[in-house]
Amino acid sequence: MLSEIDHIEIEASDADEMADFLKKLGYEELRTTEHHGTSYELEPGDGDGPIFEIHRVEGEEVPGINHIAFAVSDIEGATEELKEQDVDQVSDPYHVEKTGRTITNFRDPDGRRFQMVEDDED
Repeated sequence: MLSEIDHIEIEASDADEMADFLKKLGYEELRTTEHHGTSYELEPGDGDGPIFEIHRVEGEEVPGINHIAFAVSDIEGATEELKEQDVDQVSDPYHVEKTGRTITNFRDPDGRRFQMVEDDED
């Protein structure tokens, strides 16, 4: 059901510094949003690979990978399929206006968060 990674969200102590680091590795800024303060989305220079979404650590979060998100074309159907498979903590899809994505969160057996996303632009 899930295949292509849409993005990997990284919580950073300093989002600007992390975005600059990824640029040194050949990533290019796709967009900046106000999601979680200032959030950077960077893609590989050749466009082949997942997006990194970088924002500053807030609240009880810790630096590191926050979640991995998979691209889907039918978020409603994919969400129902996860629920039918008894996947833990499957949320109902909801739209995040600042990123232009509709997302569903869910957890693996150890409690790590994953997402499925349907991009408005696709």
